[in-house]
Amino acid sequence: MQADGKMADGALQSDVNAVEPGPDAQKDGSKWHKPRLSRRALMKCCLVKWILASAAPQGPDGGDSDLELSTVRHQPEGLEQLQAQTKFTRKELQSLYRGFKNECPCGLVDEETFKSIYSQFFPQGDATTYAHFLFNAFDADRNGSIRFEDFVIGLSVLLRGSVTEKLSWAFNLYDINKDGYITKEEMLAIMKSIYDMMGQHTSPSVRDEAPVEHVEKFFQKMDRNRDGVVTIEEFIESCRKDENIMNSMQLFENVI
Repeated sequence: MQADGKMADGALQSDVNAVEPGPDAQKDGSKWHKPRLSRRALMKCCLVKWILASAAPQGPDGGDSDLELSTVRHQPEGLEQLQAQTKFTRKELQSLYRGFKNECPCGLVDEETFKSIYSQFFPQGDATTYAHFLFNAFDADRNGSIRFEDFVIGLSVLLRGSVTEKLSWAFNLYDINKDGYITKEEMLAIMKSIYDMMGQHTSPSVRDEAPVEHVEKFFQKMDRNRDGVVTIEEFIESCRKDENIMNSMQLFENVI
């Protein structure tokens, strides 16, 4: 997350054709390094890279200008409305939708697709649980599938939202049962799932007790009234006021 919560316009399309390092690249130690929990690397490697890599080049006839509404069963909202709801340009929305449509012809993405995406990008660990939690954070109406609108609105917040918007989204991720509070158990479940997904390729390597230590540290600072839960107000205020918490939260909220 950058200080102003923004990225350069068009950044989504910068690495669409980037080549993933092969398995031998990790062994020879030449240029490839173990993946870190950094914003740019993870944003480009997971959902954004997945969807844009599937976007076919737009033809000269401009047939995608209205999101090719007739080609899928679920028809997304118009470009103008999505532009108003997100911080993406018209061309970016067209590119995102093209990839979304190619990967999900029915116009909806399910949890198994999320699990497949993260297992591909994090083969060294077990991404199943984290993909489940992340899917639920995107699945706003809790019906087991994600529409393009929900998907792109979530990406807009994570990529170009303000600090408060990103922290609100992160709170929703940690609030597993969506009751408006984060418990120690919920935060620990999310953190363990991230460590499980990263496997042995975190740098520096993490100890088994690290997630528990993180949770205890966070709750000491976040749970200001000591009632055993963290509200969204406590969460945002603590993250914004404490640089150490903010830095730690940035690591986890950006593993998308």
